Amino acid sequence: MTGGELTLGAVLARLEEREHEITAQAETTREQITQLTAQLDEPGRAAAEVRITPKTLLAPPDQQPSAPPAPELPDHPACQQITAVFTEAGHPLRARQVCEAMDVAIAPNNINNVRLKLERPAGRGIPAETEPGLFSQPRP
Repeated sequence: MTGGELTLGAVLARLEEREHEITAQAETTREQITQLTAQLDEPGRAAAEVRITPKTLLAPPDQQPSAPPAPELPDHPACQQITAVFTEAGHPLRARQVCEAMDVAIAPNNINNVRLKLERPAGRGIPAETEPGLFSQPRP
């Protein structure tokens, strides 16, 4: 064999070395692609945000919730009578004052009955119990 000839082992070693070089180069290229892809995605996200901004600015504002509907008054004549008393008075009343305004005898039993008639619908806000035992007509 002459000095210019390579042995089979040397050729195989050279091919293996070349394979490692190519593999390393491919890995470096993959890393660069990953970095470039990340860089490319960033302007895309920024562009999407810019597209959304005019839509957000031009969108009509959320409608404010309308005032809750006025609570329904019971049809019972006593309740209507009590509502009329509050309408005339224009200020908070206690059960005793309601009895006086309705010309009901001022007796503990009558006062308790009126108080119960006031407390039942007070849970629905008709009338409103501003403090314990003090009732007022809710304002529209």
